[in-house]
Amino acid sequence: MTTLRSSVDSAGADFKANREAMLAKLAELDTEHAKAVAGGGEKYTARHHQRGKLLARERVELLLDPDSPFLELSPLAAWGSDFPVGASLVTGIGVVEGVECMINANDPTVKGGAINPWGMKKGFRAADIAAQNRLPTINLVESGGADLPTQKDIFIPGGRTFRDLTRASAAGIPTVALVFGNSTAGGAYLPGMSDYVVMVKERAKVFLGGPPLVKMATGEDSDDESLGGAEMHARVSGLADYLAADEQDAIRLGRRIVKRLNWRKLGPAPAADYAEPEHDAEDLLGIVPTDLKIPFDPREVIARVVDGSDFDEFKPLYGSSLVTGWAQVHGYPVGILANARGVLFSEEAQKATQFIQLANQTDTPLLFLHNTTGYMVGKEYEQGGMIKHGAMMVNAVSNSKVPHISLLIGASYGAGHYGMCGRAYDPRFLFAWPSAKSAVMGAAQLAGVLSIVMRQGAEAKGQIYNEEHDAAMRAMVEGQIEAQSLPTFLSGMVYDDGIIDPRDTRTVLGISLSAIHNGPVKGADGFGVFRM
Repeated sequence: MTTLRSSVDSAGADFKANREAMLAKLAELDTEHAKAVAGGGEKYTARHHQRGKLLARERVELLLDPDSPFLELSPLAAWGSDFPVGASLVTGIGVVEGVECMINANDPTVKGGAINPWGMKKGFRAADIAAQNRLPTINLVESGGADLPTQKDIFIPGGRTFRDLTRASAAGIPTVALVFGNSTAGGAYLPGMSDYVVMVKERAKVFLGGPPLVKMATGEDSDDESLGGAEMHARVSGLADYLAADEQDAIRLGRRIVKRLNWRKLGPAPAADYAEPEHDAEDLLGIVPTDLKIPFDPREVIARVVDGSDFDEFKPLYGSSLVTGWAQVHGYPVGILANARGVLFSEEAQKATQFIQLANQTDTPLLFLHNTTGYMVGKEYEQGGMIKHGAMMVNAVSNSKVPHISLLIGASYGAGHYGMCGRAYDPRFLFAWPSAKSAVMGAAQLAGVLSIVMRQGAEAKGQIYNEEHDAAMRAMVEGQIEAQSLPTFLSGMVYDDGIIDPRDTRTVLGISLSAIHNGPVKGADGFGVFRM
């Protein structure tokens, strides 16, 4: 039998403690998400509504098919920075007329929708996802362009936005711009470089330079409408393909455009019939210990995520710190690599390398479940070839061509983060649970390493080491690294695509896999040189 059994005791004290801790983290997460939803605050959202305009998320909701899901991406971008949480941009994957699309919506309640450095980074990530997964893009535009006080961080890299639009078009991936308000300066090129453009009558304003700039540059007197109004662009310049009567009409036209794309997925379809997991997703709240040093069995997670809790484990008796095997999620086949006891030894690295090769041979997407402290260190392991075996795994991950999805559920430290397909290794999607932590190493270990190095430096100079200073330094470093290891900090840096409720894991993976299959799914033809 390949159906996973469960030994989780949901009535046990440890489970209850883990559950309460996870629920507390989720409550904190809800507070931060609420800040993103609030946009510029009550004053500016009320003013926006008084002008007869919809908010960014209201526009998205009207655009989507009724009762269809919306997978919001990078909702905590800019967390911990000087900019509002969410970075004045809403991005995500939603279904429009049966077609999965990447949707980007400026939030005009935050500085008129001006793009700040974090919003730019968030937009780049959305563009990468759209390109890698062959998703049509719909931009809901109302933005005053770049946030001028931070132009030094935006102007030069920001040109990539327009490059990505034109490359998407060249690749046959449609781009649609629905312009609800201002789209000025460099922002005017966003509709200018889209395949389809809809502008709202008497609302949309698209020009390279507004009336004041034109007056300063040329001495010419002009008004908004003649310079860049929707009707002018629909009747005179030809920039607008459709003139909408109001915002609702613009959204209706956008949906009609998508309907006529004749869009077809290129990846294999999922199995028509599949079973839900046999174990309750609610249990996922109590599986991960509050102390990540305590190992947990990732099979308990897998049993609550994959179809029918059915998992064919590969090489179960070898390299037992890494669980590998085959399953389905919402009818899509996947290969799973999941850390079982944190440390990766040579056996685990070799096992992972072989498994990744097999997945590429059968064109099977890979799912990485992170809970690792990294590759094993020490004289015995170095002499046994830990570096070359770890390098084999990193080589395999780097050159694998099947789609990868990474999910950080516990620790993700050191080179183990790389071998398990961290952000730098281009997983199609990377999500985190509230319990996750990621850094070069644990906070206590990093502080301890610095202490040893400083102590040895003092001894080499014949100096007496200041123990009081050492204790203060270690406490400071531990606090700093701990704060920078938390998922909210990393999500704010756009190092993941969002922190998710563990109970939503199966749904999030299903949406991600469905999006992935808009494009072909094919393995690598070859790998680099493996140092044996």
